[in-house]
Amino acid sequence: MASRGAVAGCDIDDYLVALGGLSIDPWKLEQAVDALRRFGEYTQAQWLVAVDWSAWCLRLGTGASAEEVAEHIQNIEQGVLPKDPSLRTFAVRMRVKRYSLRTQKLYCDWVKRCSEYNNLLALADLSAIHVGPYLSYLVAERGVAASTQRTALCALVLYLKEVKGLSEVDVGAFSPSEKPRQIPTVLSVDEMRLLLSQLKNKTSHTMVSLMYGAGLRLSELLRLRVKDVDFSNKCILIFNGKGGVSRRCPLPDSSVLALREQLERVQKMHERDLASGLGAVSLQQELILKFSRSAKEWHWQYVFPARNCALDPLDGRIKRHHISKSTVQKIVGRAVKAAGISKRASCHSLRHSFATHLLENGHDLRTVQELMGHKDVQTTMIYTHVLN
Repeated sequence: MASRGAVAGCDIDDYLVALGGLSIDPWKLEQAVDALRRFGEYTQAQWLVAVDWSAWCLRLGTGASAEEVAEHIQNIEQGVLPKDPSLRTFAVRMRVKRYSLRTQKLYCDWVKRCSEYNNLLALADLSAIHVGPYLSYLVAERGVAASTQRTALCALVLYLKEVKGLSEVDVGAFSPSEKPRQIPTVLSVDEMRLLLSQLKNKTSHTMVSLMYGAGLRLSELLRLRVKDVDFSNKCILIFNGKGGVSRRCPLPDSSVLALREQLERVQKMHERDLASGLGAVSLQQELILKFSRSAKEWHWQYVFPARNCALDPLDGRIKRHHISKSTVQKIVGRAVKAAGISKRASCHSLRHSFATHLLENGHDLRTVQELMGHKDVQTTMIYTHVLN
């Protein structure tokens, strides 16, 4: 066995190749890569910089070959990325680590805001000493909630680790947000009926009915694919939802016919796309390596696609995306106003209403927790406050 001083980057690569050949769960392989990287950082090993850790996490976490990973990273670099060199590097690192596009944009925005607050001439000048004062400013001047401050902290720490190469980030002392959590807005059954009656467009009615009847988050509705709808068992499958939680949601009887008609419309649209040489659908970051060649197959299509094909920012190719978030939000907002509902209702209020109505009808808290996809029952318990 080689001595500690003789270990080189190629030895670590060889070890990871051998590790990948064993029957080990992907998450355990990713954990092993992270442990090796942290050990290298702690001991300040020379081989640390010779290993492409992000590529290895991607390769072992997905089971892809080295050639597929290299091609994937090359496609990422050809996609739509920020112009600033530091943000570009940050975005590429996040894509390799399979962060969603929404998270990538959000995190880049936090980096830009922190830089502007500190009057930095370049984003590359951002360091740990700039973070604490900015987080305090968010609370003192902007009055942000604890979750918003926490998101900003996560974004800035990740930037410093990925772009600056820091293993540990000390942002110093800052004022934590103590803004209390708000009780969710819940619509009554009669208000839900009134809201739905305002939706004359079939697709709009189906989307809103599913968010309420299945308790879907807006992001889950948008990412719903044909393969995720199980008519036989009357359920909807949610894969890798918020917090990485997958679950089954009930498919309301009242939405079955409307959903079948929606899929018929989507299938005709997909056939027209194929005939014109298109037909590929955008895939989430974690699916690209495994299923990129299946992007034109029917079962991967979105249930609620966008009206027109567009450039996929992940690889720069023309694909069919799902309907935009803002479009659905406007549909719900207009329906709430037309129904004369004075509450501050949004798309997420439909999900809140779903959970509250289940509890009102006698379902136990654990069942509601499972249907909602909450990791902690304490999150679900907020609906008992609404009932009280």
